[in-house]
Amino acid sequence: MSDFRLRLNAVGDSKRIVYWLRRLSEIAMYGWLGTLLLLDLGLALVVGGLQWLPAVVGVAGVVAVALRRRHRARGFTLMLGLSFGASLLFTFTGLDGVPGMAETGALLVLVIGVLRHVEPVRHAALLACLALVVLMSEAGARDYQSSGLVFAFLLFAGWSTAAGVGGYLRFQQERRSEAVHSVRRAERLELARELHDLVAHHITGIVVQAQAARTVAAAKPEAVAPALDAIAAAGSEALTSMRRMVTVLRTEDDADRKPGVVLADLRLLTERFSADGPRVAFEIGPGLDDRTLPPEVMTTLHRVLQEALTNIRKHAARSAWVEADLRRHEQRLVVLRVRNFGSGSDPRVSRLGGGFGLVGMAERVEALGGRLYAGPSPQGAWEVIAEFPLP
Repeated sequence: MSDFRLRLNAVGDSKRIVYWLRRLSEIAMYGWLGTLLLLDLGLALVVGGLQWLPAVVGVAGVVAVALRRRHRARGFTLMLGLSFGASLLFTFTGLDGVPGMAETGALLVLVIGVLRHVEPVRHAALLACLALVVLMSEAGARDYQSSGLVFAFLLFAGWSTAAGVGGYLRFQQERRSEAVHSVRRAERLELARELHDLVAHHITGIVVQAQAARTVAAAKPEAVAPALDAIAAAGSEALTSMRRMVTVLRTEDDADRKPGVVLADLRLLTERFSADGPRVAFEIGPGLDDRTLPPEVMTTLHRVLQEALTNIRKHAARSAWVEADLRRHEQRLVVLRVRNFGSGSDPRVSRLGGGFGLVGMAERVEALGGRLYAGPSPQGAWEVIAEFPLP
C-alpha cells in the first residue's frame, strides 16, 4: 500500500512542477511587458507631448493582462477602445507618435487568450479582427517620420503570430476535449450494458429464491424466514450496485452479455496474453475471492487489467515480463497493480495524457469511488495501479 501512496505523491509532485512552470512563464511575460513599458516611458521623456499617451495606455494594457482570467472579453474590449481613442487623438492633432510597445504587447497577449478561451468562436474571431484594425490604426495615425509602413508591417506580423498561436491552442484544446468526451461516452455506454447485466443477475437470484420459498412454505414454514432474509440481502446488494454504477450513466443499452466477471476471467485474460506476448505473472492475494468483491468492482478490475495489457502490447511489446497482482489492503481497499519490465515506456501514454483508454479507465474507477495511477515507477518499470474501496 505504501507503493501506491508513493505513486500518488509522485502525481502531486508533477502537478506542482507544472504549477511552478506556469508561474515562471507568467513572471517572464510580466517582465517582458514591464521592460516594454519602461521603454515607452523613456521614449516619452525624449519625445514629449502626446507620446505620454501610449505609455498610459500601456499601463492599462498590463492591468488588462493581469485581470484577463476574470474579465477577458471586457478587458480586451476596453483595451481596444483606449488604443483606438489614442490613435484618433494623434490623427486629429496631426502630431507624430510611436505606437506604444507595452500597449502593442498587451494587445497581442490578449489576442492569444481571446482566441483560445472566448465562446462562441465567432465572437473570438470578431474581437481578433477588431484588434487587427486597431493595430493598423496605430500604424496609420502614429506615422513617426514617415515610418507608418514599417510600423504596419511589424504590427501585422505580431498580430499574425498571436492569432496563429491562439488559434492553434484552441484547436488542440477542442480536439482534446472532443476525444476525451468520446472516450467517456463510450465508457458510459459500456457501463450501461454492465448495469443491465448486474441487475439481471441479481433479479434472477431474487426470483429463484422467491420461488424456492413458495415451494417449501407449505412443508417447512420455518425455512421461509431465511429465504426472505436472503431475498432482502440480494435486493439491497442490487440497489447498491446500481447506485455505484449509475453515477456516470446518461444512456441505456440492452445488450445481451454474460452477467458478471469472476477471478477466473482475470487469470484467463493473463494466460491468453502470455500465449502470444510477454509472460505475465499474476498473483491474487489472500482474503480475495468471488464473494469478497462486488460485481461492479470485478468487472472494472477486468477492464483495467485488459487495458493495461493492451497498452503493453501496443507501446512496450518488447517487455521481458509483466507482473500483475491483486491484493487487499487495510481490510477496506483492494488494489490491482500491473507492471512491465525490460522495455522503456512510451511517453505518449504518460500521466494519462495520451492514452485515451486510460482516460476511460479513470472515469470508470472514479465512478466506484476509487483512484487510478499510470506512470513510471522508481524501479524503471511502467505501472498501472487501480485502487477500489470495499463495501
